[in-house]
Amino acid sequence: MTPKLCSVHNHATLCDGRDTPEAMAAAAFAQGIRYFGLSCHSHTPIPDDEGAVLPADMTAYRDTVLRLRKTYAGRMEVLLGLEWDSQSDVSSSGFDYWIGSVHYLTDGRGRYYAADWGEEHFAACRDELFGGDALAVTEGYFREVARVAALRPTVLGHLDLITKLNAGSRFFDEDALRYRHAALEALHTADPHATLLEINTGGMARGYRKTPYPALFLLREWREMGGQILLSADAHAASTLLHGYDEAAALARAAGFAASVLLTAAGPVSCAL
Repeated sequence: MTPKLCSVHNHATLCDGRDTPEAMAAAAFAQGIRYFGLSCHSHTPIPDDEGAVLPADMTAYRDTVLRLRKTYAGRMEVLLGLEWDSQSDVSSSGFDYWIGSVHYLTDGRGRYYAADWGEEHFAACRDELFGGDALAVTEGYFREVARVAALRPTVLGHLDLITKLNAGSRFFDEDALRYRHAALEALHTADPHATLLEINTGGMARGYRKTPYPALFLLREWREMGGQILLSADAHAASTLLHGYDEAAALARAAGFAASVLLTAAGPVSCAL
């Protein structure tokens, strides 16, 4: 077996993906994927999310994925997933798996700051919410990650997404003790017996990063905790369903992992890297 048999962090036109669910599934099958999942973004009350997330009523989404499951029965497992955001106002229950993620920080009074939309959003969050302290932004972000991790998601998504716009230490020092302490504290909230940590190549596919999420020190700590990993492309297009898997596997091996997990209808299955 190979990790490239599995791709379950994927988005389609029902949220912010470029290709239809049908096109994503067809491409997955053509690329040799045998455990394919759609994990569209859960609904949030954030105005800027309108049209980029699922509606609060997810019936049509469920029906679409279950229809694809029938289409590929006996040839490719199609799993019904959800990427559940920390600001979501819907339940994560009733899915084959769910990915817990943080994309926003909020002041609690209706203002939301995206962690990954653009440098101007990060700067506004830093200046308006954290008094100009960029490391405080990261601490706030990881507090949200810890809150999601405590819910024991199937997969903890792009753990250090807050670094997406930080190439060249644009906003903060990722080696700073404050940063590393906050990141590790969030990781320690996750249950390694209930949650998989993904190695996510989405930032690479979209040109923001040269390496996957999360950083090597976090992966090494997760291994010490006894946790397991899942390779994911966070694909928003049919052409990127397996993007960067070789680099993700190399990073996993550098952290000391010998295996990753395939997410299947029967549950997680170990697979040598």
